[in-house]
Amino acid sequence: MAVARQSGVARREALLDAALRCFEQRGLLRTGIEDVRKEAGASPSSVYHLFEDFPALVAALLERTFERLAGAMTARVLAARTARSAVRALVEAHLTWVFDHEAEARFMYQALALELDGHHRAALRDTKARLKAEMTAHFAELGVFSGARSSEVTLDVVLLGPAHQACRAYLSAPGVVDPAWMRATLPDLACAALARVEPAARSARAGKGADAVEPLKKPGGRSKSKPARG
Repeated sequence: MAVARQSGVARREALLDAALRCFEQRGLLRTGIEDVRKEAGASPSSVYHLFEDFPALVAALLERTFERLAGAMTARVLAARTARSAVRALVEAHLTWVFDHEAEARFMYQALALELDGHHRAALRDTKARLKAEMTAHFAELGVFSGARSSEVTLDVVLLGPAHQACRAYLSAPGVVDPAWMRATLPDLACAALARVEPAARSARAGKGADAVEPLKKPGGRSKSKPARG
C-alpha cells in the first residue's frame, strides 16, 4: 500500500515537472494536457486518474509552486526580529526565489493572469492563506499589520506589489529590468511603503474619532446628524 502510494506521488510529480517544461517551451496558452502526457511519457489513463482536466493540472502546479515560494519566504521572515528586517526579508526572499527558479516563477505569473474556475480559484486562495499563516502571524507580532484592514492586501499589494510588477517585467522581457537594481531597490521601497502605511492607519483611526457624528432627532421622528461632543 505504501509503495503504491509512493508510486502515485512520483507519477504526479513527474507529470507536474513535465507540465512545467511544456509551459516553458510552448507557453501556457499553447499547451494542452496531451502535450504534457507525451512529455512525461505517461498513459492517458494515468494522467486522468491524477488530474480530471487541464485546469486541475494547472491548479496543482500552481499549488506546488506556492508551497515552494512560501517555504522560502517563511524561513527568511521568521528569522527577522523587527518589522523592517522582516519586510526586507520578505522581498529579498521573493526575489531570490524568482531568480533561482525562473521557469516556475514565469509559469506562476502567467497562470495567475488566467481566469480559473470558481472551485480552483477558491481552493488556491485557501492554500495561499494556509501557506502564509505562520509568516502572517509573525508579521502581526511585529506590528506590520497594525491598523491594516487586510493582511493579505498589505503583504501582496503594499509590500510585494512593486516586486511582483518588476518580476513580471523581468521574466517576460529579459533585460528590461536589471536584477541588481531590483535587489538594491525593491526591499527599500517595501520598507518605505510600510513607513507610510503605519502613520496613515493611525491617523485614520484618530480622525474617525474626531469626526464622529451622532444622530439628532428631528420633529416627527426623523434624524439628522450633528458633531459629537468631546
